[in-house]
Amino acid sequence: MGAHRRGALAAPVAAATDARDTGPDPRSKPPARDRYFDTLRAVALIRVVTYHTFGWAWAGMVFPSMGVMFALAGTLMAKSLERPALRVVRGRMRRLLPPFWFWGVFVVVAMLIHDWMPGRQIVYWIVPLGDPPGNAWAEQAWEILWYLRTYLWFVLLSPLLLRVFRLAPVLVLFLSLAPILVVHFLWEPPDNRLGSALTDLATFLFCWILGFAHRDGVLRRFKPYAVAGLSLAAIAYGGWYAFTHQAETGSYDLDDIPLAQAFWSAGYVTLLMYAKEYFRIDFARLTRVRPLDRLVTVFNARAVTIYLWHEIALILAVPLIDRFWNVPAFERYLPLESQWFMFGIGWLLIAVFVLLCGWVEDVAGKKKPKLLP
Repeated sequence: MGAHRRGALAAPVAAATDARDTGPDPRSKPPARDRYFDTLRAVALIRVVTYHTFGWAWAGMVFPSMGVMFALAGTLMAKSLERPALRVVRGRMRRLLPPFWFWGVFVVVAMLIHDWMPGRQIVYWIVPLGDPPGNAWAEQAWEILWYLRTYLWFVLLSPLLLRVFRLAPVLVLFLSLAPILVVHFLWEPPDNRLGSALTDLATFLFCWILGFAHRDGVLRRFKPYAVAGLSLAAIAYGGWYAFTHQAETGSYDLDDIPLAQAFWSAGYVTLLMYAKEYFRIDFARLTRVRPLDRLVTVFNARAVTIYLWHEIALILAVPLIDRFWNVPAFERYLPLESQWFMFGIGWLLIAVFVLLCGWVEDVAGKKKPKLLP
């Protein structure tokens, strides 16, 4: 897990009522959303865009977005696996792949225009079980696909992982940190697609299993002082390792140091998940703030779209701002040189992509396409 990180992801059902009914059919009600988790996912996406705009090395320490997203996905996967595993895996792939294919068509065609010629590895643009190939011209756009690849592997492995987890939940949870220790201290993965996949799986395995632990109620069995002590110890070790090994990567950025990322994310995300159980946090009051609640809803319903298109939005923001310099009023009154201005323009373009491309997520989820959910 190296520089490719710079770039590193779940409707109401309409039901007709008979005239003889005295009230709404309860089956027509959508399942209640957990606004705490929804908010964490929205914050994670905002942090990703912020990091890719400013490149702040400390951003991952303030909020480890990838660890949070994998933990939330693990929780949802454990819940879904109450149904037949094959159906669940097919459903997850169906919801993930069409938005990826839609986005990929534009990226692949653009690379072909810029003198890129793929080989057999183009199959990874169909099913991203390995990092899809690409050229340097579009690297900023496609380097984020490590997350989709890792997520897809976790989905495929989840039926087995969940079965193993339930044999000895606490032991398996703690042992899920062992793979990152192995690949870091005992065995160096090959410098290829397989090695990258194994490293990323090892880095975020604990967070995924932590999602299982939350769903199965394992977390609530622990005493608060034990959770706080172990979590802070993991955070301290991850931070210590990051700051003492800067010479290897030139930075303390967690995205460039898998071992530090694994332990920092493990401790941080455990505190977030345990706090929900211990303090019974649900963010139900968020629904009273309509604009904010609406924003969280859109972020969650369009999470894949935002993640896939945000780098392209940031790329396009640069030539767009360059054109602003040709307008005297813009040059005089707008902070065209500011990264914050580019950040704002980037979000405007992300909003445009959500409106233009977000409907693909509806189609993938077998819902009626909408501009906004």
